[in-house]
Amino acid sequence: MTSNHGLFDRAQSVIPGGVNSPVRAFGAVGGTPYFVERAEGPYVWDAEGRRLIDLVQSYGAIVLGHAHPVVVEAITEAARKGTSYGAPTPNEIELASMICDRVDVVDQVRLVNSGTEATMSAIRLARGHTGRDRILKFAGNYHGHADMLLAAGGSGMATFGLAGSAGVPAAAVADTIVAPYDQIPELDDEIACVIVEPVAANMGLVVPDAGFIHQLRSECNRVGALLIFDEVITGFRLALGGAAQYWGVEPDLVCFGKIIGGGLPIGAFGGRGEIMANLAPLGPVYQAGTLSGNPLATAAGAAALSLLDEEAYVQLEATADRLASGLQQAFDSAGFTAKVPRVTSLVGLFCGEQLPHNYDDARTTDEEGYAALFHAMLRRGVALAPGAYEILFPGLAHTDEVVDEIVAAAGDAAAEVVAAR
Repeated sequence: MTSNHGLFDRAQSVIPGGVNSPVRAFGAVGGTPYFVERAEGPYVWDAEGRRLIDLVQSYGAIVLGHAHPVVVEAITEAARKGTSYGAPTPNEIELASMICDRVDVVDQVRLVNSGTEATMSAIRLARGHTGRDRILKFAGNYHGHADMLLAAGGSGMATFGLAGSAGVPAAAVADTIVAPYDQIPELDDEIACVIVEPVAANMGLVVPDAGFIHQLRSECNRVGALLIFDEVITGFRLALGGAAQYWGVEPDLVCFGKIIGGGLPIGAFGGRGEIMANLAPLGPVYQAGTLSGNPLATAAGAAALSLLDEEAYVQLEATADRLASGLQQAFDSAGFTAKVPRVTSLVGLFCGEQLPHNYDDARTTDEEGYAALFHAMLRRGVALAPGAYEILFPGLAHTDEVVDEIVAAAGDAAAEVVAAR
């Protein structure tokens, strides 16, 4: 049997750090990463045959459960016809239509290959539409790894204690303003757009005050800046109509990813027709991609969205509530200091006494405590994300019995961590 250690040794010889995304290397929690051989429903199996209850779920891309038969069948059928054409397909029209039908503020959508491409392209479009250069983002909000957006990013950036990245020239971020999350910035008429996670999910789960998104919309209106919702995580996770429906606020542009690909690589950005008309071939804002609208990804995404009806969201929220309340009770009973916030189907885990409201608050989390809990849970067959700034993604495959198993493991794991201190 191949071991995780053996695979990691091999990986490090051919892949920088042995991984293709930094947090996977377990640098923040220590130890050797597990290598997934297969997955089904709420479970993954590693290279050593160990079954783990998976709360990572491809960082939110999986909502129905791994290898869902409807999605697998859609991918299989699409693959029989070919995997990429570099030409338009009916599948991409179907997926684009489903997104537009579900999100009222989106008249048209352009499909791309990742969340990073979506945010990067949306900002270029906003600049082209407004004729302005400057953009504003919020500290701790992660919008992908485009140069202009790596200032004060969350998630992996927080995990590695980086405020930016080597290789990004000062000129690339010269027109990027970073403001504190959950505080309304004062904009001027040089700002092309404000991009925001409507519920922050890359510095742990940080929920803004109820008026923040509404006031942000008003401030953008005051100066003629566009408001961009980065819904790569929250899209079709908070609600059927995403954050616009949840908050009752209409952004100008919305970025999507993860769920809309059914587990395959994809991204998208969309908005009002008059803004989207600036894109080539209609307008002067260039954006392109050989694999954009890939027939496998669009088939998988359409299959996934077809199963996300109102009943599914009721189930998702009930599952998330059971998990969040169960974990909080387990930690409290064990004397492990942590808070477990929840927003609809998103669940956070903050190792500290007070819930964070911004990036500075979030960075006070007990990273060592999280690392100890992570490994104690892993030994009990539950996989959390290997970083204290990620969140938990319960899905439709996490039955009540599975959630109860997670909670029981959490109680034992927390007690072990407390006893070892």
